[in-house]
Amino acid sequence: MEPVEAGQVTALRRFNRYFTRRIGVLDDHYLGQDRPLGEARLLFEIGATGASLRDLRARLGLDAGYLSRMVRALESQGVVRVSVHPGDSRLRVAELTPAGRAEVAEQNRRADELAEGLLGGLTAPRRAELTAALDSAHRLLRLAAITVETVDGASPDARACLAAYAADLDERFPEGFDPGALVRPEEVSGDAGAFLVAYEEGRPVACGALRGLAPGVGEIRHVWVRPGARRLGLGRRVLDGLEQRAAERDFTVVRLDTHAVLTEARAMYRACGYTEIPRYDDNVYAAHWFEKRLPGARDRSGAGEPRTV
Repeated sequence: MEPVEAGQVTALRRFNRYFTRRIGVLDDHYLGQDRPLGEARLLFEIGATGASLRDLRARLGLDAGYLSRMVRALESQGVVRVSVHPGDSRLRVAELTPAGRAEVAEQNRRADELAEGLLGGLTAPRRAELTAALDSAHRLLRLAAITVETVDGASPDARACLAAYAADLDERFPEGFDPGALVRPEEVSGDAGAFLVAYEEGRPVACGALRGLAPGVGEIRHVWVRPGARRLGLGRRVLDGLEQRAAERDFTVVRLDTHAVLTEARAMYRACGYTEIPRYDDNVYAAHWFEKRLPGARDRSGAGEPRTV
């Protein structure tokens, strides 16, 4: 990871202090209601459809004991009820009562009023500038909080990501997609290769695989990002991680292929330094093939200079 400049740390902390004070986070009666921000946010996250305590812990990053105490307090106030999940007796689910739904509706009304008051102090062009900056900040902060980990290719998270990837391709490809074309776990685990999974708030949201293709040559497969996590730059981050794993294995060249309909994937590969080359495999779903040379490793591939079509 590149070092973070002290001025960047100072800027982020300065913004945090100003914004939390400006919206009343420090007030024990958030938005003028009779509860602190933590409880108000928990009610909001439970929402109209309810949520398991496990999901709430992951989503809010709360200690299990602290969350349980807050839920019990809200339950005793009659705004939340807790029951056992009908499909999994190990899970407890929190739901809003009618009183809880009414309180969240009022919370949303007051929050909208506060936001409108803040934005109302700006001209229309300045409001557009601010909201664009906030969208960018939200996207980058989400990306910064996502972790990318190496997992075994047979792990539940790896297989779940590949199943979602296959379903996505089956919907997008005119000819459909056969999950039998997915990499085997032993090809992308241990010394043979690597499987990366990206996690956001404890949930897998992206993946990518690396396997050996020939001496000194690695192949990148199945780079995929869940729809809700797209447009964050996460695909590039996974791709960069796979290239790092390839360099660690002394691969000097990485190759990949992609389908004709995946125009966004081709644009990403080109932007990341990949050069289109002639066909190198018999993948029935591939229409474009790419290659990238990696710096810092002894060339054992015999691949020569990158070839262009």
